Amino acid sequence: MKLMSFVYDANASYGAVVDGGIVDLGRRVGARYPDLRAALQAEALDELRMAAAGQKPDLPLDAVTFLPVIPRPGKIICIGMNYSDKRAEWAHDKETPNLFIRFPDSQVGHGQPIVKPRVSDQLDFEGELALIVGKAGRHIPQARALAHVAGYACYLDGSVRDWQQHSVAAGKNFPSTGGFGPWMVTTDEIPDPTRMTLITRLNGREMQRATTDQMIFSIPFILNYVSAFTPLAPGDVISTGSPAGVGARRDPPVWMKPGEVVEVQIDPIGTLRHPIAAEP
Repeated sequence: MKLMSFVYDANASYGAVVDGGIVDLGRRVGARYPDLRAALQAEALDELRMAAAGQKPDLPLDAVTFLPVIPRPGKIICIGMNYSDKRAEWAHDKETPNLFIRFPDSQVGHGQPIVKPRVSDQLDFEGELALIVGKAGRHIPQARALAHVAGYACYLDGSVRDWQQHSVAAGKNFPSTGGFGPWMVTTDEIPDPTRMTLITRLNGREMQRATTDQMIFSIPFILNYVSAFTPLAPGDVISTGSPAGVGARRDPPVWMKPGEVVEVQIDPIGTLRHPIAAEP
C-alpha cells in the first residue's frame, strides 16, 4: 500500500495511491485519525487498507499538492556516512553511526520547490532511503526491529555545505532544503529493505547510485542504536544515509541552482522530484 499526505482545495488530507489516483482516506476515516501520523499512532494500517480496498480514486495525483509523507514528525533523525564509498569520499573513519536531526520545516513534499538559501551558493544533494516508524519502542532488539517499521520513502537530505562546515545543525536545517516522499510504501510490499536501488539525478544526469545492501549499518542496527538514546514513536522518521557522488566531492563541485531539477529514485518505491528555487 502506498500512503501519502496532500492538500486539495485548501484542505489537508491523506490517502492511498491506487490506479494512478488517490483514495481520500481523510474523508473516510479522518474523524478517527485526522492525519497519517495519527493513524500510525493508532496502529490502524489494516483499517486504512480495508478503507481503500476496492475503491476508485477520488482525486488524480496531479490535482493535489503533495505534503511530506508525515508533515509534522515528532522526530527526524538522519544517519550520516552509512555507505563505505561515502566514507572514503569524505575520509571518515568513525566506527559508529554519525547522527544529526532535521526540523519538520526543513522538508517539503514531492514536486514542491527546494529553496536555495540567499546566504549560500553551496546547496548539495544527498539521496537517501527513509523509514517511517510504525510501532513505538525503546531499546529495540535488532531481531525484532523491522516489526517497528511502517514503511519506506525517498528522502532528499539537502545540505548547505558552507554552513555545515561550522554547524551541522544549521547546514541541515534551512527551511525547505529537504524532500520527503512522494509516498510511503508499507512493509508488506517491501519485506526486505536491503533489496532496493537508489539513484539521485540532477537535471537528468545520474549523480549517485547504490543498493541498500551496501549500507554499513543495517536498518535493524540503526533502530536498535537510535532507540537506545531516545524512544521512537509512530510517525517518527529515520533517513538512513547517502552514498558517494555528492556535489561537494566533485571536481569542480556541483551545487543545486535555481531552475534545476533534482530527483531521488528508489526502486520499488518511486521517484521524488523537486525543482530548485531561490529564496525570495
